[in-house]
Amino acid sequence: MARFPEFNTTKPFLRWAGGKTWLIKYLNMIIGDSRFNNYHEPFLGGGSIFFTISPEGRSYLSDLNKELIVTYKSVKENPFAIINSLKTYENTEDFYYIIRSHVPKDQFDQAARFIFLNQTSFNGLYRVNQRGEYNVPFGFRKKDFLEEDKLIAASKSLQNAIISCGDFTCNNQNITEGDLVFLDPPYTVSHNNNGFIKYNQKLFSLDDQKRLSQYIDYIKSQGAYYILTNAAHQTILELFEKGDTRLELSRANLIGGDKAKRGIVSEYIFTNIPGGANR
Repeated sequence: MARFPEFNTTKPFLRWAGGKTWLIKYLNMIIGDSRFNNYHEPFLGGGSIFFTISPEGRSYLSDLNKELIVTYKSVKENPFAIINSLKTYENTEDFYYIIRSHVPKDQFDQAARFIFLNQTSFNGLYRVNQRGEYNVPFGFRKKDFLEEDKLIAASKSLQNAIISCGDFTCNNQNITEGDLVFLDPPYTVSHNNNGFIKYNQKLFSLDDQKRLSQYIDYIKSQGAYYILTNAAHQTILELFEKGDTRLELSRANLIGGDKAKRGIVSEYIFTNIPGGANR
């Protein structure tokens, strides 16, 4: 068994609404000296926990977002092809809308487009219309969208990862005793007037939350460990209270365009890691 921490300095190359960068400072408390075999993350998103833990063994990473998964696979395979494409891009409003309507010619062009839109769009949101077309407006963000060092470091971290597109159960056959599964589903229930809940209900319904609860039972039956993040809400408590450790943490809410609706929100962390969150 390998110990995941010492934690890595590799940083995510994507911005991600609902990402778990804020959770990193609590990982030592949650994981402690526990050792694990393989690592699983079926709601990959921006991957901040994966990149921080940077597992030595095999990692199974997945997400339902096809464009996201193509991007990760491309970064793993050839970050330099993506970097070369991004060097031709411009952080201007006109160029943004040209790229937004652009049809990529190959997987590396698609990855460059995805990263560019992610870095220059409003709040780094991923949202598509009913035709499946990305429709987030330009964000007028001055920060450089091309961070070569991050892409190269991410590629190195991804070399032992199996990356797939699918439902959160798509790699369940690979979960074995001593593995760790990090679960960060789209939140279905609201905390502090989260304006994206209606959108998330389309992505991940209450029935999906119930399936996730059953999936955790499966993880435990395999002798594996899990960490679940979810909204601090009575419905979530009723679904996921399994006699394991529960921690309630507060964080700043950075999602949404209405500053009045931003503030401090609470989230639950559930885990069956021995002593997890009780240190």
